[in-house]
Amino acid sequence: MLPTDKELVLKVIPMPADSNANGDIFGGWVMAQVDLAGSVIPARYAQGRMATVAVNEFVFKQPVRVGDILSFYASLTRIGRTSVTVQVEVYAEQFRTQGTYVKVTEASLTYVAIDDNGRPRPIPKP
Repeated sequence: MLPTDKELVLKVIPMPADSNANGDIFGGWVMAQVDLAGSVIPARYAQGRMATVAVNEFVFKQPVRVGDILSFYASLTRIGRTSVTVQVEVYAEQFRTQGTYVKVTEASLTYVAIDDNGRPRPIPKP
């Protein structure tokens, strides 16, 4: 079951170059995709440069295989003075049997708005 309280922010299909010898996708590749997906919503608030400052939690629940279609859903969990925290859930569906989803990863990440010198800056008020 896909989440209804989160926004679809990224879809991607991992390829053989992203896998180990057993055909499972490298965890680091999944982490990089989660970081990209997690940055979509904070970018709306930061209105400028931002950086990942923390991976608060990262849980691999199921392996990801070559050819799985990955859907990344994100939701805002906190807005601070200079930072934004998001929750990301990743669901996989097999390419041949599309329509059946399995949660494979979930993570919480924090991004900070930065100025041109790389220092934290306040997030503009909406």
